[in-house]
Amino acid sequence: MGLSLNNVLEQVGKDKGLDKSVLVDAIESALLTAARKKYGSHKEIESHYNEELGEIELFQFKTVRDKVSDPDTEISLEDAVKLDPDVAAGDSLGIKLDISDLGRIAAQTAKQIITQKVRDAERDAVYNEYIGRRGDVVTGIVQRFERGDIIVDLGRAEALFPKKEQVRGEGYRQGDRIRGLIIEVRKASKGPSVVISRTHPDFVGKLFKDEVPEIYEGIIEIKGIAREPGDRTKVAVYSKDSDVDPVGACVGVKGSRVQAVVQELRGEKIDIVPWSNDHVKFICSALSPAQVSRVFLDEKGHFMEVVVADDQLSLAIGKRGQNVRLAARLTGWKLDIKSETEAIKIHKEEMEDVFAKEGAEELPEGAEKGIEGTGDDLLNAGVDVIEGVGEKTGKLLNDAGFKTVGDIAKATVDELSAIEGIGVKKAEKIIGAANKYLEEKKGK
Repeated sequence: MGLSLNNVLEQVGKDKGLDKSVLVDAIESALLTAARKKYGSHKEIESHYNEELGEIELFQFKTVRDKVSDPDTEISLEDAVKLDPDVAAGDSLGIKLDISDLGRIAAQTAKQIITQKVRDAERDAVYNEYIGRRGDVVTGIVQRFERGDIIVDLGRAEALFPKKEQVRGEGYRQGDRIRGLIIEVRKASKGPSVVISRTHPDFVGKLFKDEVPEIYEGIIEIKGIAREPGDRTKVAVYSKDSDVDPVGACVGVKGSRVQAVVQELRGEKIDIVPWSNDHVKFICSALSPAQVSRVFLDEKGHFMEVVVADDQLSLAIGKRGQNVRLAARLTGWKLDIKSETEAIKIHKEEMEDVFAKEGAEELPEGAEKGIEGTGDDLLNAGVDVIEGVGEKTGKLLNDAGFKTVGDIAKATVDELSAIEGIGVKKAEKIIGAANKYLEEKKGK
């Protein structure tokens, strides 16, 4: 064994993917246990790997005495000098043992220990390899089925594909290739268990990262994923480069990139929407393919009432509420979808109360079409509707920041007259005309 041990260790280490030092420790430990079993545990025995000789050496250490009282732990100075001329009384002397004297039973014990140590080392190596790969997509072969769960062969390890992580409607047979996302790595008595999933939202994200170079390079960022596995997924994307269209890049030429992901997901529908830090704009995109007419925002309650045309209502809600449910999950907002007819009916009384407080006898034109009834429809009209304000004056006002009737009505004469080309008298006329416009509209 001594002459070939170096080669054996290197070959076994290569086959098992283990470091040579791990195997050396296993053999040293095994032979030490076997030696103590043969010679007695009360004796001081050590094992060492001799790199030059390529063998494991066993040494029994005894204390050098002028007079020996315990032959198992002591050696006479006369005998010790024959082994080491420089030894002195009181020294500890290592006496080499013959490994071949261990016998068959001790050798069998050593073999069992080595086998167990190597197996434990393999498990640790596999665990350490996969614990750092959580969140990665791996490919394996379906090996067997256990009460609804699937065991997948990854090569160096087995992966558990639990029933709850399987997509409803996807079927597998022994020998099928399968891809999944590593979501957990467990240490178990039978070896490390790698748990994979095909239902996790990040699985879709990783597939897009593989298909879209701009995501891999960090130019495009996936901001959120909302998924109902096997049915539909919404993905929000954002481009850090204004010249790169995030949706177009993810869809690919003639839909090639998104279709590759859809194919892996076995036909699951995917909506790719542009992310925006403008909540209203983002929610309108998230509700696609439905077109949004208007939105009522409640920042405090983190709630939005979304109004769509009557013929868009079923599209916005989706089959069994799926579209609005995924949009709410993607954006993080509570959403309530209403048709324009329903919204007008609900808000009409509220709008009438608001305008009544402002002195209007009836709702202004356009309010019954679902416009939020706070008078903003009047205030936000352009300055061009003000009597006496033509194109030239309107441009001067707009350039100075006065863009609506409401802006003009709130302005002072000094503020308007400070604009080059507008004197004090003209400023007074413009402000008066703005207030007259509002009063006339309220009175209709």
